[in-house]
Amino acid sequence: MKRRITYIQHPDAPFDAQQAALTSNSLTIHNLEAAREDRLSFDLDDLPNELRNVLQQSQDLRLRWATERPFDAIEPFASRVSPGLHVQYTPLDPTQSSEALCSLLRTAFEADESGLNGVNCTTPEETFITPPPQAAHAGAAASLQYHTELPSLKSFVDYIEQVFCDWLKDRSNECSGTAKSLLAADTVDLDYDSSSNTLVLSGLWSTAPEGGWSQEIKTPSSKSDKVEFGLLGADRGISADEIKIGGLLAVVGEDKKLKPTMFSFPSRHHALPQSAKYSVSFAQPTGLHPTMSITIPHSSLHRPSAPDDTTCSLHTYLILPSSVFGDQYQLGTTDAIFLQSHNLAGLRAHSGETDLEAPDWAVNRWGSTWLFELATPAENEFTTERSDWTATVPLHLRYLKPSESGYRPAHVPWPVVFWACSAEDREVGMGMNPFDRTNLGYDKLFGPRTFFYQLHPETDRLVETVDIPVFHLKEGEGYFQTRNIELGTTIVISLGFFWILWRLLRVAWSSGVGVNTTHKTDARHKKE
Repeated sequence: MKRRITYIQHPDAPFDAQQAALTSNSLTIHNLEAAREDRLSFDLDDLPNELRNVLQQSQDLRLRWATERPFDAIEPFASRVSPGLHVQYTPLDPTQSSEALCSLLRTAFEADESGLNGVNCTTPEETFITPPPQAAHAGAAASLQYHTELPSLKSFVDYIEQVFCDWLKDRSNECSGTAKSLLAADTVDLDYDSSSNTLVLSGLWSTAPEGGWSQEIKTPSSKSDKVEFGLLGADRGISADEIKIGGLLAVVGEDKKLKPTMFSFPSRHHALPQSAKYSVSFAQPTGLHPTMSITIPHSSLHRPSAPDDTTCSLHTYLILPSSVFGDQYQLGTTDAIFLQSHNLAGLRAHSGETDLEAPDWAVNRWGSTWLFELATPAENEFTTERSDWTATVPLHLRYLKPSESGYRPAHVPWPVVFWACSAEDREVGMGMNPFDRTNLGYDKLFGPRTFFYQLHPETDRLVETVDIPVFHLKEGEGYFQTRNIELGTTIVISLGFFWILWRLLRVAWSSGVGVNTTHKTDARHKKE
């Protein structure tokens, strides 16, 4: 196992040399104000059998989880995804069933006591969605995609402690402590690809707990294990696409003192200033045709400080559950009047469930994804004070089962909003970034030389709740009980069927009598 612990301090954060102490067998930090990334790499032999068997059937498997709490995305950890659990999966052999993956996901991300907020997956072929054609350029085989609401990682932490930590018997205490720390993480990633046969678990904490980070990192007990430590600061590089990193590095148990370092690299993701914010809301009352509004201050609509030879445009990437969907024909229009009325430049990609008529209980797949390019004001409009700029996306709700309240909630994660700046005319070595984060869903819909500049969501919770009106049903009261409605529906359909049959028989009988009478009249005329 290889572990890399990285602390990124803000340039204005206080630091005393006594806060980090390295000895021959441990490294200790005290009250450190910084963002933290913890990354663990495992060979297949280090993994429990059930997990190893699933990975051996996978060409690649990527899990991305983000909290519903707002958090600061600072460089070099500037990338964002919508809250919830995202899964991207490419089977090693597409002809074989992948039921084992769904079984593992249901176990590791078990539903809570209410029966909600878990993985509802049978097989990837039935439940996952196929990515848009635009994602094909990213590789020979495009990964299947899945998303579900997951406010907490408690079930995942329990799974790690009960299965994984038990497997690592000699490191169970350390494993359990690391697992529990994920409950406070802002993002958690799992990455596996068959070319490296390595599983990488990453957790990110964008801010320190109260009082700062205090941690003792001991020398690994096994010679095959390795722990790397970094106490760094990030700043803009010489080039507009670069990030400069400087600070102290050490390998715990090998180095006798912290070593100074300084390096820079092109970065795929960049954080805009904290003033570059956006908010999301739904017009009330929503009815069955809600409209999502994405509101952005005019100060956040200026082109980012990307390289001059790049072409930039503002985008948003929506993740919609199966109960909420968009009309691909309406949203994919090129009608200038429609697009201008919603401040949209156009629909650039979409995938997933788009059946306009199916009720939610008839939909097998989890939902859909939508990439929109947003329109921005003309340059001369920035010179005057204007209200916030709002882009709107008209959506639709599926029919859901009746409820006693007359409503059922749909939880829609906030979309990410970002500037995408393409540099297709020159080479960019983004693979040099040791903190690079890919396979976020939207990044594959752009060219490999695209920079992303993330706006910051302004909210207390990164999920919107939409109350979907359904049939008001009070079980056990009055005539409107489930069995009475089912019986009444059956009776009405049966009566309708027999009425249509009776009308058809009458028409047939009347036609038959008329034909016979005509034949007899004609025969009489011939005899005369």
